[in-house]
Amino acid sequence: QAQLVESGGGLVQAGGSLRLSCVATGRTFRNDGMGWFRQAPGKEREFVAAITWSGYSTYYADSVKGRFTISRDNAKKTVYLRMNSLKPEDTAVYYCAQGATSRDRYEYDYWGQGTQVTVSS
Repeated sequence: QAQLVESGGGLVQAGGSLRLSCVATGRTFRNDGMGWFRQAPGKEREFVAAITWSGYSTYYADSVKGRFTISRDNAKKTVYLRMNSLKPEDTAVYYCAQGATSRDRYEYDYWGQGTQVTVSS
């Protein structure tokens, strides 16, 4: 079993930045790929970014490429999502997920409770 707790969300103006954190407990973290997804009201949960267990490879949705950066610290059992140049369309609940390095949400085993990000125009 694994438990994931996200933090770092909030209200920010367009063009601003936030850094989300996700701390993992339980299941061995360093062996697992990790991902970030988001879900806006009335929309499906969508892929944002993923990182391999080593941190050497990262993947991004086209909509965030060049603005968001995923990283991890295996010693702290934490994965991060640095979000720059935020846009109103980035407004959503952001979830971290553990157990895969995939754009497909169904390949992940564990999910956090989510953290709200709101970008005002």
